[in-house]
Amino acid sequence: MDLKLTKETVPAAEMIYDGLQEQPVELDYILPDYCPDIFRLVRCEAFPVITEWAVSGDKLTYELRCDIHILYCGEDGSTVQAVDQQRSFTRTAELGKSVSSPEVRIIAKTGHVNFRAVNKRRIDLRGAVSVKISVAGEQQQEVISDAEGLNIQLKKVPVKYAAQRLNAVKNVHIEEEIELTAAQPDISGIISCRCSASGCEMKLISGKLLAKGEADVELLYAGGGGESMTVEPMSFSLGYSQIIDVDGLDDSFDCTVSPEVVSCDISITGGRDGDNRVLRCEAELRLCCRAVRTATVMIAEDAFSTVYPCNVEISDIKAEQIPVVYDESFRHSARLAAGDDVPQNIYAMWSEPKNINAHIGDDGRSVVISGMLVYSMAAKDRTGSMIMPDREEAFEETIGLPDNIGGSEVTAEVRVRETSYDISAEGVLTAKADMAVKLSVYSSDSIKAVTDISVDDSSRKERDGDYAIKLYFGTENESVWDIAKRYSTSVSAVMEENELTGERLESGGMLLIPIVS
Repeated sequence: MDLKLTKETVPAAEMIYDGLQEQPVELDYILPDYCPDIFRLVRCEAFPVITEWAVSGDKLTYELRCDIHILYCGEDGSTVQAVDQQRSFTRTAELGKSVSSPEVRIIAKTGHVNFRAVNKRRIDLRGAVSVKISVAGEQQQEVISDAEGLNIQLKKVPVKYAAQRLNAVKNVHIEEEIELTAAQPDISGIISCRCSASGCEMKLISGKLLAKGEADVELLYAGGGGESMTVEPMSFSLGYSQIIDVDGLDDSFDCTVSPEVVSCDISITGGRDGDNRVLRCEAELRLCCRAVRTATVMIAEDAFSTVYPCNVEISDIKAEQIPVVYDESFRHSARLAAGDDVPQNIYAMWSEPKNINAHIGDDGRSVVISGMLVYSMAAKDRTGSMIMPDREEAFEETIGLPDNIGGSEVTAEVRVRETSYDISAEGVLTAKADMAVKLSVYSSDSIKAVTDISVDDSSRKERDGDYAIKLYFGTENESVWDIAKRYSTSVSAVMEENELTGERLESGGMLLIPIVS
């Protein structure tokens, strides 16, 4: 009887491109006539965002926009002025090969920003933005799932993998007007605006995906003016509910939707009485949908013949693993200042994580997350001047994994839920950040699988004697497969002869090894 092999095709994500590009950002800005002279620079921020991208053949082209926000004080020293500018860039990445149905991930981050006042009317800025790009395609890999004939034995394991992937992107525009409460002063200018979007609710309706969520906006505005100017914090949420068309989607897929903020513009509009008491917010979000249908296949990870010599080819198969995702949280605290270094008045405080790294702990049962947390504040110093300093604090947190979760790879998404501060009776300023962490734990990035078997049926294996049973002393937790392979017998024969119930020995002891032919 000839050897008959049954093969299965397992799709896997193939990394086509994984690289980093740097984009210089420069600004030479002359203040318009209606702006007061520069007396003191307060703060500069650059917010990079990828507005769109496209893959054509072996090239990825993307549009990068950098929103620049500069704050300064005029000669009166109290009124904060804002300068807002944009710089746009078109960049191309050579992928090295063409790819169909690519899965693209592009993350833009500010590297550094340096700015200075050349004179009372001119600002010079030099900075850089780093863009991390990863492009994945799909490759097909054949593995052996079954074999018959020539006394072949297979060691099979179930493998769960991503059998099909669907991707879709939809941009959402939100517009809303927010009116101040009676207790809030009139708006004379916007100092800063931060917009973030966390996870959203999802529901599958008639083959379409309904995504519902909120974008959280936090801003600081200048109230009043001159000597009576105050800095007022304000926060609100913008709700959205969108239908995303995903061709081929049904309830056999697991879906995730990741919202990304593309832009958030705040403008001042006149109220009913003509005063500045209404804010108009225009935000754009990008909803990135990823749907995965999982499947399970039995594959051979080892093989041998009990009678004939054979050659087994084993390869690393990078079947895309489905991660186990769960949420965790922790709190970080930092001492920011003491004594005379504590500001006279703190209007608002916030924090942002950066340079996040995550890996499985040495014990294999925990995740170690490390990075930097940047604490920022808007405050008035002892001289009465507006300041907006940053303070970087390193952190490392170890989070235990549940007993039923194990893995070799992990990724972590970290965001700040809330930042608070306290000034003690001794005059020490302490900040606290409540952190939310989404962990994705992967069992492995590759699987050992049999890809081919060849048997030489022209000769038989040589044995060290003519016997039907052999005695063997097994050790605790030893694999029955390894024992059977060593003596060219079947696993079922060893288990039946010794009344074993598991694939590993529960305890050491003498075994009877039946020889099959």
